[in-house]
Amino acid sequence: MLSMLAALQAPVILMSQNRQAARDRLAAGHDYEVNLKAEFEIMGLHEKLDRIRSQHLEELLRAQQEQLGLLTQLTRANGKAGSGPGI
Repeated sequence: MLSMLAALQAPVILMSQNRQAARDRLAAGHDYEVNLKAEFEIMGLHEKLDRIRSQHLEELLRAQQEQLGLLTQLTRANGKAGSGPGI
């Protein structure tokens, strides 16, 4: 009786395991797709951050060049003012 029960249960257990394996493969495929999309999103965010940093650095460089120009003008003006007759 037990061997007959085992003979009936074995195919059912194997089919159940096969179905579970198929579900696991499907879930793994979905996980892979989600991870791949997330990776592309992260790459896009990195590119945006790089562009923002580049623009910010260009603005800082322009401001620094402008300040350097103003400082040069002040230095020249101060040098001309200081080169007059002494007291």
